[in-house]
Amino acid sequence: MPRIHFHQQLAELKDKLLAMAALAQQAVESAVDAYVQRDEGICQYVRENETAINAAQREVDEMAYELLAKEQPMAIDLRFILAVIKINGDLERIGDQAMSIAIRTRELIDQPAVALPVDIEGMGSYASRMIRASIQSLLEGDCKVAESVRDMDDEIDQMNREARSGLTAIIQKQPDLAEHALQTIMMSRSLERIADHATNIATDVIFWIRGADVRHQLSTAID
Repeated sequence: MPRIHFHQQLAELKDKLLAMAALAQQAVESAVDAYVQRDEGICQYVRENETAINAAQREVDEMAYELLAKEQPMAIDLRFILAVIKINGDLERIGDQAMSIAIRTRELIDQPAVALPVDIEGMGSYASRMIRASIQSLLEGDCKVAESVRDMDDEIDQMNREARSGLTAIIQKQPDLAEHALQTIMMSRSLERIADHATNIATDVIFWIRGADVRHQLSTAID
């Protein structure tokens, strides 16, 4: 009977983590929408959502640490709780990066829109796909889906490098657009970091299921 209760608690912990993941996903999509639409109201929503993410992180951590202390789980259950703690941190950082995008968007709202050599909307869509797939791998315990997220990471790294290169050229050639270009470089970097966190989540799912640490098998992008 105690083991049944323990596994019910694990299921509750997973549900709480998935709810937090939904908040993080929404934060990223809303931050990109705020940039595309130049909408201060959406920026404010992202700020409020970050508060909810931070509260959810504390709740998940507290439950995970309590289970570790009281139940002293072994094998796959121990790996699951450890993975939850790490995934929880990555989801909180995704929220932080979304907030960074919203803050930089707010700085640009009163400035005229300009055409820049970067597709923030496309990068945001790609990063969101990576988050969704990483959470799907957690929900289903599917290492193949997790591996697919890891395979996607190189593409957004390349997008970020191209954006930085193009925007740096703009700063050098058109100083009047320097602030706009610099803020956009930082947004591109935030999206690349969001993708990194999605990759971390996928890696932790693999650790949970297989008991294998594959973090250092990723190709290292020269940044």
